[in-house]
Amino acid sequence: MKKKIVFITATRADYGKLKSIIKAVQLNKKFKTKIFVTGMHNLRFYGNTVNLLKKDRIKSLVKFGNQKKNDSMENIVAKTINGFSNFINRWKPDLIVTHGDRVEPLACAIVGCLSNTLVAHIEGGEVSGTVDEILRHSISKLSHLHFVSNNLAKKRLLQLGELEKNIFIIGSPDIDILLSIKKNFLYKVQKHYGLKFSKYSIVLFHPVVTLKNNQNYLYAKKLVDTLLETKNNYIVIFPNNDKGSQEILRAYKRIKNHRRFKIFSSLRFEYFLSLLQNSDFIIGNSSAGVREAPYYGIPTINLGFRQNKRSLSKSVINLNFEKKKILKLIRHINKNNVKFKKRREFGGGKAYKKFIKIINNKKFWETPKQKYFKDLKLI
Repeated sequence: MKKKIVFITATRADYGKLKSIIKAVQLNKKFKTKIFVTGMHNLRFYGNTVNLLKKDRIKSLVKFGNQKKNDSMENIVAKTINGFSNFINRWKPDLIVTHGDRVEPLACAIVGCLSNTLVAHIEGGEVSGTVDEILRHSISKLSHLHFVSNNLAKKRLLQLGELEKNIFIIGSPDIDILLSIKKNFLYKVQKHYGLKFSKYSIVLFHPVVTLKNNQNYLYAKKLVDTLLETKNNYIVIFPNNDKGSQEILRAYKRIKNHRRFKIFSSLRFEYFLSLLQNSDFIIGNSSAGVREAPYYGIPTINLGFRQNKRSLSKSVINLNFEKKKILKLIRHINKNNVKFKKRREFGGGKAYKKFIKIINNKKFWETPKQKYFKDLKLI
């Protein structure tokens, strides 16, 4: 019988990570698939990015609306648990595939654990500086199988008591797409989005949910104040929908119709990668700055602690929200046309091939659903 696999996707970002794997599995006749599409994908305010999956001809979509505007993250978790539980009780998958550190994969991993269903986690074992890291490690502990980006991530999972035989290094799946983007693809992207400038930088700033009161607004305001003092053009992309996102969008109102700023609620992943590849730099606190940008040698001005300790690349320059230091760095990048040696921290591509090879092994499906903690040797 064909094994039944359900993939969880809730954001434009995690879809970019899962896309090559989903396509490869759907082309393989040994498996049946469903794609549980929830979260930001179904929100018109963020561009109804479920349509990206449809354009990519991803099949067997199961849409589930898990939130309304201003819903708390804990409420979203509760709704997702309920909706996903109903789904798997009907379809009864053999494997649930989650990704990353969002509340939706956490909810689905909880359901999988409690329903005695195998759960696989992609890109566990990584660190950052916010509640995202806690969610990521929690998902890993709820999961039976792990597909990680590099050996360092594997070592962290071993520290968490995971079994080495259940950890597979495949690299980051988005690198499959990243390495396929050609520089001359930019013309098509510019035409598609009506971009009138060829030199630009990218702004991608997400809220930090642990900040109090209006701190996300104050940091976003500082960022806008700083960028307005430069002469650069900027492509600004909406933050994710975590608590504090509305504060960031409030700060962006000042640049809504500014001639040097072009604001998007969302971008198709391949188009975003093309824009990143041809940019002067990326500024903010997005994982794109510490994962994808180093592959292109693009400088990253990483602000605050959201991506703390995420990358060792020299192209990632960590700063606090100090206007003078940020302006000085931007002027240095502009004046010297700064580019870095390309660095491959998260694999060299073809993660989807490694994934398919692993799940084609009979022993993979014999993984016990009862987990045990593996102690490190005690001194």
